[in-house]
Amino acid sequence: METYDVVIVGAGLAGLQVSRLLAENDLRVLLVDRKSSLSRSVHTTGIFVRRTLEDFSFPEDCLGPVVRDVTLYSPARRKLELQSPHDEFRVGRMGRLYKRLLDDAICAGIEWMPSTQFVECSETSDGSLLTLKRRESTEVVRTRYLVGADGATSRVAAALDLDQNREFIVGVEEVLEAVPLDGRPRFHCFLDTRLAPGYLAWAVHDGEQVHIGVGGYPERFDPVESLKEFRNSLRGILDLSNVKLIERRGGRIPVGGVLSQIANSRGLLLGDAAGAVSPLTAGGLDPCMRLSKYAAEVIVDYLRNGDVDALKPYSGDLFRARFVSRLWMRRVLATVRSPHLIEIGCAMMRLPVFHSFARHVFFGRGSFPDMNHMNPMGELKSTNTVTSAPQI
Repeated sequence: METYDVVIVGAGLAGLQVSRLLAENDLRVLLVDRKSSLSRSVHTTGIFVRRTLEDFSFPEDCLGPVVRDVTLYSPARRKLELQSPHDEFRVGRMGRLYKRLLDDAICAGIEWMPSTQFVECSETSDGSLLTLKRRESTEVVRTRYLVGADGATSRVAAALDLDQNREFIVGVEEVLEAVPLDGRPRFHCFLDTRLAPGYLAWAVHDGEQVHIGVGGYPERFDPVESLKEFRNSLRGILDLSNVKLIERRGGRIPVGGVLSQIANSRGLLLGDAAGAVSPLTAGGLDPCMRLSKYAAEVIVDYLRNGDVDALKPYSGDLFRARFVSRLWMRRVLATVRSPHLIEIGCAMMRLPVFHSFARHVFFGRGSFPDMNHMNPMGELKSTNTVTSAPQI
């Protein structure tokens, strides 16, 4: 039976980063994913915000052009134009990026097991026994620690008796090419309680690709039909007459905030599995990067010293406290169904004080806190954390 220091289930952005970091600390790491190729069935739009791009390094050819401009549309399609002096957003070419990050992780020493499904695990005196299904065969491996980076409906969370996401929106989008760009690269964001109840519809044109999508609470709309209707409504905004469809994407996005219990002595959760997504804007790539880096530090400390107290700082309750305002605003968005109220809110955002708030939502640097150090009480100390401004 193969024995590993850490087994990571899920090779998205979180799983790829934490696996590499752990391997670079001389741990024996196994990374498994149910997909045969990481470029298939990508679920995220892949919007990287300025703070992430400043703090983390990505291959240049895996990122689209810079976007500084946002147009916010009210239900009646009245515009609010927002422009930043900074390079605010870049859309990742996620299939290409995943492949590159996987190559880096393999070079660091991880073992890679694609086309593999996590089935179950059982506790042992020094970790867990995992049952993994590979096409027609089943394997059992031993691990000292298990990491669940397996998405919003994590099977690892259930197996480890950790918390699971309960509140979701669903998103579906098309990635297109050969769309003429009129003006500068731009994010078009649409507030529409019918087409995107509780969230928004979007058309992101970075000059190379266009992502057109809708998101909302699944019990209140049909995502596929909404996307079709939304796409047809974009005439006059984007010329979609001769487009080339690259791929269709879809999936669940947890919006209930970071889960309370995301770690124990047998394993921990990362990314969407941990609910590490902005409750307000559903942005998850920046939290994913920061939480993965911190998780690697915590795991290395725990496995080297064997002290369960090393896991205490990896606390969902501690992280969750940084998102109180965004959780409150998520509740507001979930309950407001009147397009007239949203229209009034959009009109108010044209006033100077509320216009500043709109800029703060789209261009503010607040996101998941940096977790560079912990004080003796287990509280976060961060040198560049801004918690008041949610990001897209």
